[in-house]
Amino acid sequence: MKLLSTPASLWHDPEHYWQQLSEATAALDTPYGVLSLDALSHNAADMVRRASGVPIRVASKSIRVRAVMDAVLALDDYRGVLAYTLTEALWLADTIDDVVVGYPSVDRAAIAALGTSPALAERVTIMIDSVEHLDFVDSVLSPQHRETIRVCIDVDASWHSPVLGHVGAHRSPVHSAAQARTLASTVVDRDGFTLVGVMAYEAQIAGVGNRPPGKPLYGRVLDAVQRSSAAELRERRGEIVASVREIAELEFVNGGGTGSLESTADDPAVTEIAAGSGLFGPHLFDQYSHFTPAPAAAFALSVDRKFSPQIATVHGGGWIASGDPSADRMPQPTWPTDLKYLPREGAGEVQSPLTGPGAEALNVGDRVWFRHTKAGELSEHLNEFAVVENGRIIETVPTYRGEGKAFL
Repeated sequence: MKLLSTPASLWHDPEHYWQQLSEATAALDTPYGVLSLDALSHNAADMVRRASGVPIRVASKSIRVRAVMDAVLALDDYRGVLAYTLTEALWLADTIDDVVVGYPSVDRAAIAALGTSPALAERVTIMIDSVEHLDFVDSVLSPQHRETIRVCIDVDASWHSPVLGHVGAHRSPVHSAAQARTLASTVVDRDGFTLVGVMAYEAQIAGVGNRPPGKPLYGRVLDAVQRSSAAELRERRGEIVASVREIAELEFVNGGGTGSLESTADDPAVTEIAAGSGLFGPHLFDQYSHFTPAPAAAFALSVDRKFSPQIATVHGGGWIASGDPSADRMPQPTWPTDLKYLPREGAGEVQSPLTGPGAEALNVGDRVWFRHTKAGELSEHLNEFAVVENGRIIETVPTYRGEGKAFL
């Protein structure tokens, strides 16, 4: 797969866009997934624009398709991968020379594989946020019997609001510059490890849309919260990085995500931004005011029965996204328009009844296009994606699942 330098941006015309995907994939049996090369290329370029020259590290959790990651990494402004498990990172490191694991690992077999391979130890960086993580690695292989392990410190990027309390993800216990420096000193002074990076993921900015549908006042509150959080983090992250750099020559400082490319790129302490969801453009990311991703990834299901003239039922559909179990975690019926779930059934494992004006025109055998709430999770339900360009399938690329991999 090779991304386009001048995408056509056909997604601006929904009727033409979905009709073209339908015609290109008419011979496929549902369920199937599609990647629009035009839309994917548009999203990749737009993320670069928004990052303002700061390199983007591809977040593999949001993709889970090696061909897509390879195509994106071939672009000048994308460098390296942020993996979500150590086992995945070791697998990717066969072909990618810079892989950072975004979360701590207690996978003994994977740690042993990393510690006994000079090539992998050179390419893979693990994440820690406590001395216990160092102890765990040593319990698997002592420093005298393994390669030196590259380490990145995960710093808490949440905001401790005087009014709202904790705002953001509950990740690392390392919040202050003093805490970061203490842990960094321990890593530097300890045999068998080398400190190469600092990471701080601002989930409350990058992963929360500031224009939630039907909640304009709440959106304004989110604007204020995110501005305050970004200002606090900019100051605190700067102090943390400056303090750690006094004792270690850091190779990178990672931050951000798809939803915060602009504000994270504006932080002088950050040297790279991790992002991936914006490449596929799932419907969760329609809820942002400052960017509009193209719906590059979608899946189709077939109508297999009509309960009544007003209710069309598709086969399958219950591909629920992780997070707070609310209605917006369900896949979004996108084309034809004017479709919605029945409130007491929602998206089901083997069938999903749909109603609304659009359901009346659907017949048995017709197809309905859906967008997943999140990006990479869609790949866990599909073995492959059909890649469509100019109204035809140009290739088929396997997902992790299609390659027999299920990391988490």
